[in-house]
Amino acid sequence: MQIWTDLDQVADGPRAVVTIGNFDGMHMGHKRVVGACVERASRQGLRSVACTFDPHPRKVHDPDSGMELINPLRDRLDAMAATGLDATLVIHYDQSVYTLSAEEFVRRYLVQALHAAEVVVGEDFRFGRDSSGDVNTLRELGRQLDFDVVMVTDIEAPEGRRWSSSWVRDLLADGDVTGAARVLGHLHRIRGTVEHGHKRGRTLGFPTANLATGIEGVIPADGVYAGWLVRRVPGTEANEFLPAAISVGTNPQFGGTVRTVEAHVLGRSDLDLYGEQVAVTFVARIRGMEKFDSVDALLARMDDDLRKTAAVLGVGVSSRVDPDSVTAGTGGASARC
Repeated sequence: MQIWTDLDQVADGPRAVVTIGNFDGMHMGHKRVVGACVERASRQGLRSVACTFDPHPRKVHDPDSGMELINPLRDRLDAMAATGLDATLVIHYDQSVYTLSAEEFVRRYLVQALHAAEVVVGEDFRFGRDSSGDVNTLRELGRQLDFDVVMVTDIEAPEGRRWSSSWVRDLLADGDVTGAARVLGHLHRIRGTVEHGHKRGRTLGFPTANLATGIEGVIPADGVYAGWLVRRVPGTEANEFLPAAISVGTNPQFGGTVRTVEAHVLGRSDLDLYGEQVAVTFVARIRGMEKFDSVDALLARMDDDLRKTAAVLGVGVSSRVDPDSVTAGTGGASARC
């Protein structure tokens, strides 16, 4: 999939079937709309193009809302590419965009830049200054400017709720990463750079990769999760998925105050990930965050967490590692892998 971040980058080509949206999280409802765009373009021999916005319009118009993007832009684009789109235009959302009238927006982006033959949108699509345009506005402009409009109706989950980004955020706030994955159609993940922590985990036999600042994506509720730590294999373009028990919270056992994400890769003491950008993918919640009567009680529960994590991920059971074998930050020969 080609990615354009400026109108000057848009490649000449045939007319296009275009879809437009924020696509935060690229959940099942988004995939239905984008999939319709791809299918209709393929059937007509046209190219399929999506338009999305960065930053998210709500973060521009209501910066104090505290809204977090479900995933960073790179993950959104990865999910969009997986649908088979030919290209995505990332529109930098600022005053030059949100002050455009509905007609000005359509002429500049859909007609002049992308040569739209069809535009595919969802039922709740709004556009133009003060969100003045809707599907009916788009249809009227299509009649004037020679493109058709296809509206994809909303789909609902079996329980009757509409697939939506807000639903995903609600599920993550409850720690229901399994439910969030069902709405998304893929596992939820966050990204960040591995930082130095208090290094308590390594002394207990549970060395962790710590993410604390600059985390991209919505962090689920405090608790322990089964999932994967995903990192780029040094010197390659390949990714490796490492089975991990993931702790989210402030570490109440030791009086912590900073909320962190700590991923312990099962059975590994030789990883030195400091400074690396990694992704943490959540598969299932093992338990909520607890404070135990003693460190021994904590260790017993963490041993159980490792067994449950291995069972969820379908990998071999691993026990605590020997603290003396941990090489992270030591400069040892096996420190990078």
